[in-house]
Amino acid sequence: MKTKDIFISADSIADEFIKSYTYPYELLPNIKKYILELGNMLGKSFNKIGEDIWIHKNASVSKSAEIHGPCIIDDGAEIRCNAFVRGSVIIGKNCVFGNSCEIKNAILYDNVQVPHFSYVGDSILGSHSHMGASSIISNLKSDKKNIIIKNNGENIETNMRKIGAFIGDNVEVGCGSILNPGTIIMPNTNIYPLTSVRGVIPGNSIVKSMDNIIKKDGM
Repeated sequence: MKTKDIFISADSIADEFIKSYTYPYELLPNIKKYILELGNMLGKSFNKIGEDIWIHKNASVSKSAEIHGPCIIDDGAEIRCNAFVRGSVIIGKNCVFGNSCEIKNAILYDNVQVPHFSYVGDSILGSHSHMGASSIISNLKSDKKNIIIKNNGENIETNMRKIGAFIGDNVEVGCGSILNPGTIIMPNTNIYPLTSVRGVIPGNSIVKSMDNIIKKDGM
């Protein structure tokens, strides 16, 4: 569940920053500062809007989208109608972030799709990952206590109240699924629709339920 094993691709403007941390949750408090530093180094291919919003000239942003900084939207990204970008967000190249979705304190690697009715908070989504319609990342426990990541019987204390999910490269999250706080999904895994997911999910798997996780054929 180390950062370098979750996000194998280097396809992100923030890849070096992300992989400078051993565990992905460690970087969450520093996303805002990083965006402000990086934004001021971006070239003329980005338009700066206000003090701390940088949008690539080839990105497409719906007039009905609401964007708060600091934020970077990279080349070819598509921000669809009624999207709500709450700040401390990087949306990578050719990403789709869409219709009535909300995101805050999060990084999307290149080619990520979050197209319909999703919430993404305090999270990182790896290259070519996809969240099906109405899939939700929960980032706060109902009792408001610090989040503990569970991994094969090991309890990892994070000392943080808000952690969403870390979704590896080429992960498919089925429609209507819920990723509970502190979920880690290793690369090349498929989550069945309407599944409640928690803990660390192994790579190259198919998750039919938390009691029924199988390896993909040939993996």
